Amino acid sequence: MQATRIIAIRHGETAWNVDTRLQGHLDIPLNELGLWQAQRAAQALVDEPIDAIYASDLLRAWQTAQAIADMAGCPLIPLAGLRERGFGEFEGMTYAEIEATWPDMSLQWRKRVPDWAPPGGESLLVMRERVLSTVTGLAEKHLGDQIVLVAHGGVMDMLYRLATGQDVQAPRTWSLTNAAINRLLWTPEGFTLVGWADTGHLETDSLDEATT
Repeated sequence: MQATRIIAIRHGETAWNVDTRLQGHLDIPLNELGLWQAQRAAQALVDEPIDAIYASDLLRAWQTAQAIADMAGCPLIPLAGLRERGFGEFEGMTYAEIEATWPDMSLQWRKRVPDWAPPGGESLLVMRERVLSTVTGLAEKHLGDQIVLVAHGGVMDMLYRLATGQDVQAPRTWSLTNAAINRLLWTPEGFTLVGWADTGHLETDSLDEATT
């Protein structure tokens, strides 16, 4: 059975990651460390056969993917379906500010209530279907190939859950490190986890966002 090999990478670090400030669909660039992480990820993949690179059209993911595309000599294709979860009115606020402003909604967010969404944002169930549809479509298009997807912590989290059969409300026990290299396999039967959170190419610790 033919399969698609997927290398999935979360964007490099941003100043808002450091501040624990929700980015969502806001367009925040990489910080200095994030730019370095993007270059390190690109170097780690330089000898890999890559047939296509897709990235969220948000700047932090795009900058990370551009470093990989430049080194691989491979076209880079933007895809809004790879965006982070839309957090609506939560976007731009720190975790502490959200807790102080909307304690009831903050609790629903932290409890990962599947069908709950921040005002103007996405629920976990809606995001799951978006990620599933987007990545399945790419995998079907690239049967027999290896593709790179550069996206966000929330997208990485959903891919891990899809590959391991965990629902959206299950507590997260896996890492979502900036610029880590994650590997999955897709067949018509679904996703399989091959390797996760490889940070051997990073010489310093990256910030692991506490939520999607």
